[in-house]
Amino acid sequence: MKKVLFLISIISLSAAAMAGPDGAALYAKCRGCHGADGSKHALGVSPSIKGQSAADIAKKLNGYKDGTYGGAKKATMTSQAGKLSADEIKALADYISKL
Repeated sequence: MKKVLFLISIISLSAAAMAGPDGAALYAKCRGCHGADGSKHALGVSPSIKGQSAADIAKKLNGYKDGTYGGAKKATMTSQAGKLSADEIKALADYISKL
């Protein structure tokens, strides 16, 4: 019985790992500035991210990450995006595009 439970645990962990990053969990860090549904204007100046396509969001996040995108107040986003992997950016962009 212990072996069966152990195997089930391993299979469950493997399945979770293969599923990839959770966009909703990643977005939790974004809510304070962008709002629960992405409609808030971050820092009172940025456009709403709600309604943007996954491709546009990913492009902007990658631009923040590599320093090629953003205006005068880009430091916060540069810092946040810099911590994200390519898979996390994809998952986050997909999640945001569906808000």
